[in-house]
Amino acid sequence: MQRYFEHIDGHGMSNLYRLVMNEVESPLLESVMDYTGGNQTRAAAVLGISRSTLRKKLAQYGLD
Repeated sequence: MQRYFEHIDGHGMSNLYRLVMNEVESPLLESVMDYTGGNQTRAAAVLGISRSTLRKKLAQYGLD
């Protein structure tokens, strides 16, 4: 993150949260789904989210 802030050096920034989440959320979901052998109930429990939220996120990233 520090390098990102140094790189923008005074230029406007917006949507930082979404930028970071787009970079980390998909690989996290993939890793957890691999770890749980594709079991969505277990994956949701590992992530601490509901199964319906997990399903929405998997669909969002084309991982369903």
